[in-house]
Amino acid sequence: MLNHTVIMGRLTRDPELRRTQSGTPVATFSLAVDRDYANKETGERQADFIDVVAWRQAAEFVSKYFSKGRMAVVDGRLQSRSWTDQDGRKQSKVELVAASVYFGEPKREEATGGAQPEAPSASDFAMLEDDDSELPF
Repeated sequence: MLNHTVIMGRLTRDPELRRTQSGTPVATFSLAVDRDYANKETGERQADFIDVVAWRQAAEFVSKYFSKGRMAVVDGRLQSRSWTDQDGRKQSKVELVAASVYFGEPKREEATGGAQPEAPSASDFAMLEDDDSELPF
């Protein structure tokens, strides 16, 4: 059996970090993931909203470095769970349990104070004058 899912999308809210009774960190958040096709009538792209749960180091990483609107890539497995709510109704949910979470875009401009790194110019490079005749290949 194989249960491996990779999604990429933007966080719809800031991650919520909590701890279990034993102190294990767990973070929950949601990603808006664009569909591959646009609506035929309006031409707009639809999105799916996927709930994600990250545990331990992944939970702490997400809560520290991600916020609403940031692009994230989540690698994990789908999990479904069921419960009975306070009113006695059966509830169920499918969520992605994250094994790894990665940045889906470069650092934002405001994180660097608006300064963009300078591209190297030709004067930053120098020709090597070494004799290649001693190379072993």
